[in-house]
Amino acid sequence: MIRLTEIRLPLDHHESALKDAIGERLSIALENIIDYVIFRRGYDARKRNSIMLIYTLDVNVADECRVLAANKLNSNIKISPDTRYQFVAQAPAGLQQRPIVIGTGPCGILAALLLAQMGFNPIIIERGKVVRERTKDTFALWRERKLNTESNVQFGEGGAGTFSDGKLHSQIKDKNNYGRKVLTEFVKAGAPDEILYLSKPHIGTFKLVGMVEKIREEIEALGGEFHFSSKVEKLLLENRQVKGVELADGSVLKSDNVVLAIGHSARDTFQTLLQQDVYIEAKPFSIGFRIEHPQSMIDNARFGKNAGHPMLGSADYKLVHHCKDGRSVYSFCMCPGGTVVAATSEENRVVTNGMSQYSRNERNANSGIVVGIDPANFPDDAVENPLAGLDYQRQLESKAFVMGGENYNAPGQLVGDFLNNKASTKFGDVSPSYTPGVTLTNLADALPEFAITALREAIPVFDKKIKGYAMHDAVLTGVETRTSSPVCVKRDETFQSINTRGLYPAGEGAGYAGGILSAAVDGIKVAEAVAKNILGKL
Repeated sequence: MIRLTEIRLPLDHHESALKDAIGERLSIALENIIDYVIFRRGYDARKRNSIMLIYTLDVNVADECRVLAANKLNSNIKISPDTRYQFVAQAPAGLQQRPIVIGTGPCGILAALLLAQMGFNPIIIERGKVVRERTKDTFALWRERKLNTESNVQFGEGGAGTFSDGKLHSQIKDKNNYGRKVLTEFVKAGAPDEILYLSKPHIGTFKLVGMVEKIREEIEALGGEFHFSSKVEKLLLENRQVKGVELADGSVLKSDNVVLAIGHSARDTFQTLLQQDVYIEAKPFSIGFRIEHPQSMIDNARFGKNAGHPMLGSADYKLVHHCKDGRSVYSFCMCPGGTVVAATSEENRVVTNGMSQYSRNERNANSGIVVGIDPANFPDDAVENPLAGLDYQRQLESKAFVMGGENYNAPGQLVGDFLNNKASTKFGDVSPSYTPGVTLTNLADALPEFAITALREAIPVFDKKIKGYAMHDAVLTGVETRTSSPVCVKRDETFQSINTRGLYPAGEGAGYAGGILSAAVDGIKVAEAVAKNILGKL
C-alpha cells in the first residue's frame, strides 16, 4: 500500500473528495484506485472559521511500483509501514516460572495481557476490587461521602485512568508502533474503531469499564490468574534478587520476575520499597487547581462558527505559560464536556481530578491548571527523604480537606475573586460539577505562594488565547496534586531496578509514563523485557 500524508480538505467536504484528492496527489485516474483506508484524521483549527481536516491515508492502487517511482521526490508519498505488532518471545510448553504483575492500571493490564499472549501465564495482583464493584465504592464517596481507602478512583481494576477522559494520545516516541498494539487491543475489547485513526482519540469512563472486563477475561482464558483485594505487603528478596511477594493476609506468591505497576498513589507501597532499600529518587510533579468553564464558551473560542460540528465534537485546549520567575503553568488532563471528581485515596484528604464520558456532553469543560514543582522546593530535603514530594502532597491535600469543611467537600473560588485575592461567597453563571460539594473560600491559602503567584500571572495570559478563560464566574476547585508520581523507581536498560534484580518498575507510578497510552506502552516494553529475561535463563 502507499501512504499519503497531509491530505487537507474542508470540514464539510463531500465523501468523494478523499478519492479525488488521492487521484490528484498521485496523478492517476480514479479507476486505478483499488481502495483506501484512513490511517489518521485530525484537524487544523488555527483559523477557527476555516477549519481543515487533515488525513493520512493508506491506498491500494494499480501498478504501485510505477506510481511510487513517479512520486519518489514527494515526501508525503511513501510505502505504508507495517504497524502490526510482532511478539518478541513465546514461552516453551511446561514453563514453571510465572511472572507476577502488581497493579491492573493501563500499564499492568497491558503487561499482563502481553505476557499471557506470549504464554507466560502471569499472576496479577490488585489491591482494589474488580471494576464494577470499584465503581460502586467510588460513587459512594461522590454521593454519600463514604471513602473506601482500597477501592476508589486510584485503586482497583483499571487504575486511575478508568475515571478520566480516557485520552489515548501521547507524545512519546514510538518507532515500534506499541501504541498501535494498545489501540488494537482496546478495539478488540469494545472500544470504538475510530480510536485507530482519530488524532486525539478518547473513550470515556463507562466504555472503559466494559473494556477492562473483557481484557481480564482474555488474560484468564490465556492462563493468567487474578488476585483482587490483595495488597502486597512486601517483596521477598534474596541477595537483592526478587523471589516473590508477601500479601497482607500472610500468603506468599513465588516468582523471580515482578512487574511493579502500582500507579502514582500507592504511597504505602513506596514506603515499603524504601524500607527494603529499593532505590528511589524524588522527582518533579505539578500542583494546582481544576478550572471549569461552560463547554459552549470553549467551543466558540476554539471553533467559532463551526462550534458544535459533529466532526469536531467538544473542543479541548492545551495551554502553557512561562512565568517571569522561570516557572511554568500549564493545562493538565483537559476534560471537554466532563466533570471534576473527588480522587482521594486517603482519609481526611481532598484531591481533584477530571473525568469525561465518551459523549463529552456535560455542561462544563474542566482542566487542571498547574504549576511545576521541583524537589528543591519541597519543604523536606528530597535527598535525605526520597518521599519528600509524597509527604508534601499529603500536606496540601490535608489542608484542602480542612478548607473544604472536613467532609470531603473541596475548597473553591471564582476565578475573578482568585485574581483579586478575594474570598468568594456565591457561585455565578458556572455551577461546579465536583461532588460531594464545593465550599467557597479564598484559595490563596491552599497552595504555596509561588504557585498562587504563577497561576495569577498565567490566567490572564490564557484569556488572550481563549477568550473568556479569565471570566469572573469560572470556578477553581482545589487541590490538584497527583498530576504524576512524586518519585522515580530507577531502572536500567533491562527495565529492572538498578539495585534489585527481577523487579521491573513500570508505568506512571514508577516515573516512566504519563497517561493511559504511554503507561500501556510501557507495560508492553516491560513485558517484553520480562519474557526475554525468563527465556535467557533457561
